[in-house]
Amino acid sequence: MGLDTDALRLFVSAAKLLNISAAGRALGMAPAVSSAKLAKLEQNLGSELLHRTTRKVSLSLEGADFLPFAREIIAQEEAALAAMGKQTTSIKGTLRFAAPSTFAQLYIVPILPKFLQRHPDLTLDLRLSDLQFDLIEGSYDLALRNAPLVDTSLKGRKLADDRRILCASPSYLATHGAPATPADLTNHHLISFQTRQPHPLKGPAGLKALFFDPTSAKGQLIIDDGQSQVGATLAGVGVSLNAMWSVHDHLKTGRLKRVLPEYEAAEDNVLWLIYPKSNVLSPKVRVFMDFLITEIGAKPPWDM
Repeated sequence: MGLDTDALRLFVSAAKLLNISAAGRALGMAPAVSSAKLAKLEQNLGSELLHRTTRKVSLSLEGADFLPFAREIIAQEEAALAAMGKQTTSIKGTLRFAAPSTFAQLYIVPILPKFLQRHPDLTLDLRLSDLQFDLIEGSYDLALRNAPLVDTSLKGRKLADDRRILCASPSYLATHGAPATPADLTNHHLISFQTRQPHPLKGPAGLKALFFDPTSAKGQLIIDDGQSQVGATLAGVGVSLNAMWSVHDHLKTGRLKRVLPEYEAAEDNVLWLIYPKSNVLSPKVRVFMDFLITEIGAKPPWDM
């Protein structure tokens, strides 16, 4: 049984918008045509993909199961056309991208004009937050994560290494002194990102120690926003563990100083560009990934 890829595109769009007429209009179809095309797809599959009432449209259980396969079939077609040189030169549609807010403000937003100028028919739908979104439930095409890639339903490409170092402001160090060993951190005010859990450090000859322990630290502040964490550190609140990309400019200007410079986070953190597991990537996702890797990952500004 062959499947109409236009009908699949209609279904994918309707599942996102929960509005069949609006999905049809976005694809240039009249309401009657879009309703008939979707009904024909359901007839071919032998399942109702969308529940319809006079008030709303909702995704059925069968529709939710079929949705990732519909996306995959569309991606396969686009990839095949591109491989044969028959893909239109214009990348079209909407690309939903989730990324940490602080990183995006510093490194992604400033280069967006260059990307959008190359692809004027593509719309970027950005969701920027230091809290992680569920990629599949949120129907995101791509996300940037600075955590280990452990979800087996996802794939990823490395953007850059993500080293974490200890920092404090000159004013804080002038008042409280600089710790000489990791054990001295228990006598300092510590700023932690999102968690009360201890962070292991690696030092000379692979030596490991705990950076943050809420039961023994003199003082603590927990923040769930990366930019605010850096701001609190600049303001002299305490010592924090920061990604090198978030503080390297402040280190160069002297507004922040490294604390225990021979130590850094023991975890091998990596910035990943991740996407739902699939055999192929749609052209819009591929060009954006390639753009970010070329503009940022090839020569990370914080490593220069």
